[in-house]
Parts: sequence; structure tokens; C-alpha cells
Amino acid sequence: MKEITVKELSELKLTGADFQLIDVREPNEFEVAEIGGELIPMNSVPQNVDKFSKDKQVIVHCRSGKRSGDVINWLETNHSFENLYNLQGGILAWSDEIDPSVQKY
Repeated sequence: MKEITVKELSELKLTGADFQLIDVREPNEFEVAEIGGELIPMNSVPQNVDKFSKDKQVIVHCRSGKRSGDVINWLETNHSFENLYNLQGGILAWSDEIDPSVQKY
């Protein structure tokens, strides 16, 4: 599985790169802390596969990187995605390394 660091994601955001950021946490988690991703909760991914771009880099994140990794593995195995990147450390790493105003929970 391909991964990306929070520093690399921050650089992509700053440069205006064309990528998709997907948050696979639950809506209540999204309300507590978010970093601009599109919310597609993990349990709804099978019904929303068409929302994941196949034409550009897609970065998937969750709280720590576990759930997003599971989603990526499932999408790669069952839907032949090759453009997915797991955000190492998830939103916790984003809060630690990029923006401490993003609340940890």
C-alpha cells in the first residue's frame, strides 16, 4: 500500500495540487476534527466506490491510519484501484505535525 506523510499532504494543499482527500471516519468524528476531506464513512464505502476518483491521486485518511488502510486494501483488492495513498498517522499526526488547532480525540 502506498502512503503519504502529513507533511507531503500539507505541501500538496499549499501548492494547489489536483488530488482527492477522503475521510473514512464516522460523522461524529468529522464534527470534532476535520482537515478538508470528503466524508465517506468506512461502512458506506462499498456503496460509494464511484466517489473515489481513478483519474488522480486519492489520499484516504482516518484518525490514526488503520481504517483508511483497511479501506485502501479493500478497494485495491475488489475494485483494482492503483492511485490510493494512506495518510500515515491520520488526523492525529496532522494535529501533531501540521496544525495543533485540529482537536485530538
